[in-house]
Amino acid sequence: MNFFKSFLASFIGTFLAFGLLTIFFFMGIATIATSINFQKNQGTWVSENSVLELDLNSVISDRSPKFNQLKSFSDFGTVIAGMDKILGSINKAKEDDKIKGIKLRSGLISSGWAQAREIRKALAEFKTSGKFIYAYSDFMSQKGYYVSSVADSIFMNPLGVMELKGLSSEVLYYEDFQNQYGVKMEVIRHGKYKSAVEPYLQDQMSLENRTQIQGLLNAVWGTLRDEVSESRGLASNTIDALADDLVITDAGEALAQGLIDGLIYEKGFENKIKAALEIDAAEEYKVMSFNKINVRIKEYNKEITDRIAIVYAQGPILYTEGSEEIIGKESINKAFEEILDSKKIKAVVLRIDSPGGDAMSSEIILNASRALKGKKPFVVSMGNVAASGGYYIACLADRIFADPMTVTGSIGVLAAFPNIRGIANKIGINAEQVMTHDNAMGYSVFEPLSGGFKKSTIATIEKVYHTFKSRVAEGRSLSMEVVEEIAQGRVWSGKEAIQVGLVDALGGLKEAITAAAELAEIENYNLVDYPKYEDNLESIFFDAFAIAKTKLLQHPLEKYASEFIELSQLEGIQTRIPYSIKME
Repeated sequence: MNFFKSFLASFIGTFLAFGLLTIFFFMGIATIATSINFQKNQGTWVSENSVLELDLNSVISDRSPKFNQLKSFSDFGTVIAGMDKILGSINKAKEDDKIKGIKLRSGLISSGWAQAREIRKALAEFKTSGKFIYAYSDFMSQKGYYVSSVADSIFMNPLGVMELKGLSSEVLYYEDFQNQYGVKMEVIRHGKYKSAVEPYLQDQMSLENRTQIQGLLNAVWGTLRDEVSESRGLASNTIDALADDLVITDAGEALAQGLIDGLIYEKGFENKIKAALEIDAAEEYKVMSFNKINVRIKEYNKEITDRIAIVYAQGPILYTEGSEEIIGKESINKAFEEILDSKKIKAVVLRIDSPGGDAMSSEIILNASRALKGKKPFVVSMGNVAASGGYYIACLADRIFADPMTVTGSIGVLAAFPNIRGIANKIGINAEQVMTHDNAMGYSVFEPLSGGFKKSTIATIEKVYHTFKSRVAEGRSLSMEVVEEIAQGRVWSGKEAIQVGLVDALGGLKEAITAAAELAEIENYNLVDYPKYEDNLESIFFDAFAIAKTKLLQHPLEKYASEFIELSQLEGIQTRIPYSIKME
């Protein structure tokens, strides 16, 4: 027996050691590759008659992720492109006389609508330089076409597929499911529009929820439709009619309706680029990828000492340290402290892409931002979503910018508690409690919420809701009565948010940075990113295994179960946007 124990221990040890050596081997190679690539990019020179190849068929993130060696050598990894690098490369291409145009591929872009519009707007500014933009795709999603529509010419594969169908949002309701299987969510909320928990309370959509979702979809679609119609020289009602009748399904119909300019294969598209460059079809031209150009919105100049800090707040707000994908009180607060102490940093831009989350953490982050008031200009730039807790942490800013397609507002509070008493009874589990006082148990997953627990939770929610409104009233110089009218958990588009006083102006990150510089009264400055995250072995392994787990456990029902499971994992009082609002 001891022999087998020793053999098994040796085998496992050898296996783990081999695995670790393999991982470190790839990490070492990747590190060297990164260093070489960095050195190359530092000295990147642009050839005459170059073209920027802007391939946006990837996941788009506000901030370029740190280089993770393990992900780069994993089939599980996902290519992520940072908005800072995308916008920076477009600006670089506009300013560099050697770059004559852009080859755009955005047919299968994976981004939020606000990000898509910010990229599209940067491309429109690029065109003011007189340079060309040619777009090509085999497949064209509605969002991909929206971005491509700004191009001078759009070409597709003759057998290409395209969609133009309008926007929709699907909400799943679980009341009957809960009654049938004995698993339910005990819900407490404030705000008639706080629809994140509505699916657990009823089996159909409320009028209030339908009203807010319809308003949001109409606002976003209006922006999309009007900008496409302007770029393509088509009437807005023509775009509506094409979507209503689902006329556009393939590239041929898109050409017939004037949405694209030609049906060609890849080689034909290359010849179009060469013709725009006024070179012979047999000649070659230099292609520059946006990664190779390797610049940000504004390139760093060592001769300039003044700085503007961009604090990226991406993901849900949790009571934790934080990471590139999670907004944590510790990392954001540390960033604010370092910025406040720095004499070189003259202003701050908080870039938010968050559905909200933990109420306590939202308050802690907001309080940390309060320290900037009167000391350094504080501007907020809202991305795809800055709602509920995402709006909470923004509301004290000197100025708030949102894209017309930004989802914001959702000033409301909720709490949800899983209850599995029904299914426990069905499988023969009975939970018994012994207590010294009536409410000593607090919350149990096996019991309905007790009267005392429910009463105390309601009191806490009411207090958080009142505090939330008071923070908005303070930051936006509104009365509590006005805030109540626009609160109650309702979500607004960025365009609507200006009308109700939640936002100051429409614009993206670039406009927010310009405003911060004006408030700080500086003309020349560098941009620095916060928070500062360091990859360590633990986080690298965690990311890799998380990706592997996600891929291995994919199931056809995952889409439908994710919302139910996600809410059940939340703890404490939440200032969080409805999960159900997904515009496709």
